[in-house]
Amino acid sequence: MNDFLFNEFEPISSKQWKQKIQFDLKGADYNETLVWESNEGIKVKPFYHLDDVDFLNINSKKKQFSVCQSIFVSDGKTANFLAKDALKRGANAIEFEANEIFDVEQLLKGLYLTDDSKKILQIHFKLNFLSADFLTELIEKTSDFTIFLNTDIIGNLVKTGNWFKNNKEDHTVLENILKKATKNTNVLSVDAGLYQNAGANIVQQVAYALAHANEYLNANNDTVIQSESEESIQFNFSIGGNYFFEIAKLRAFQYLWEILTEEYDLNIKANLFAKPSLRNKTLYDYNVNMLRTTTECMSAILGGADVISNVSYDSLYHKKNEFAERIARNQLLILQEESYFKQANQFADGSYYIESLTKQFAEKALELFKDIEKNGGFLKQLQAGTIQRKIEESATKEQQQFDNGEIVLLGTNKHPNIDDKMKSELELYPFVKTKPRKTTIKPVIAKRLAEKLEQERLSKE
Repeated sequence: MNDFLFNEFEPISSKQWKQKIQFDLKGADYNETLVWESNEGIKVKPFYHLDDVDFLNINSKKKQFSVCQSIFVSDGKTANFLAKDALKRGANAIEFEANEIFDVEQLLKGLYLTDDSKKILQIHFKLNFLSADFLTELIEKTSDFTIFLNTDIIGNLVKTGNWFKNNKEDHTVLENILKKATKNTNVLSVDAGLYQNAGANIVQQVAYALAHANEYLNANNDTVIQSESEESIQFNFSIGGNYFFEIAKLRAFQYLWEILTEEYDLNIKANLFAKPSLRNKTLYDYNVNMLRTTTECMSAILGGADVISNVSYDSLYHKKNEFAERIARNQLLILQEESYFKQANQFADGSYYIESLTKQFAEKALELFKDIEKNGGFLKQLQAGTIQRKIEESATKEQQQFDNGEIVLLGTNKHPNIDDKMKSELELYPFVKTKPRKTTIKPVIAKRLAEKLEQERLSKE
């Protein structure tokens, strides 16, 4: 039927389409009028055609993404209750974040997937500390789960400016934990979200994620091969508001990761854990955040994310609360079950526009990655401040575009509600916290685009 319909029409080349557009422009320049360039140097055309697209061989398999509930562990009993409640309400993965050691048995007691107890529950840990003894305990006491320890010592250096202890001790702990890891344990992670939330452009995010991971492959090659050959390294990505670009970002990364691991002759899967970005979230007209996170979660699904944890619309200024967490989780469940996104990771395959973006991002990110490696690698460039400077340059450019109204956040720098008051609603401090301290390197600091504007509005309330 499809062949019959398409056979009714003569094929039209890309050249013919462009000639028709040029005629309709009545003398206006095609490139100046209809082609625009992104911050990454990507030239976006008004139309895409099969003649202009080179398809990349991206090994995307039909899969269902996991809906993850993120829970902060203040005490094990409360976190356990919240996790059980989330699982009953549709989540099928849990992320536990903690700043200190907790009672593992109390935290995990009675946790299983309610729809089918035979399925193995995924548990992700986000530990803001490094303890060899505690990580060993986690491995020993979580044999009934698939666990992701998300050990990212370089990520901690990027975020805080310091190692947990020092370079040598941190790598020793990592190597020992890699040796102790069981088949159900994934140890390594790369927090690429740090770069996005600080203002890095998409090419930088992909290249820095690769270079960041490459430091682990170089430093722990034998151990990684031994423990992770059939497992994965988890890459934590933050997803921004540029819908098609973010889909292409994840696809470009997966393509380049396969190339990198082939060079090492390794079979290490890139497990993609995605969260909506905080960079474009706003304090005023906060309900618009729900629209932003919905499209960002869609980008993550179509880009091939394995696990998605949504961000609640009021997370900037409210402490965690049942209503907002339920809404955030239900956004993912509606996408998954009612919007037919359950196994949608392959839906973007073959889209001329997305394929073109993917190829351009991959080419530019690979070029940047090679430049980083040529100049000593990711750690060396962090220590020299090169990575931080490049991110700051990108963030400054983006901030200027927001300040000039070129980047629009509805309800904030366009069509703001002047009657909207927020000062009495603040339970959390929604701006960058500055705490002078001695650091080994300059840290990469996350900052939202709307912060300056919001501070000015708050001061006038």
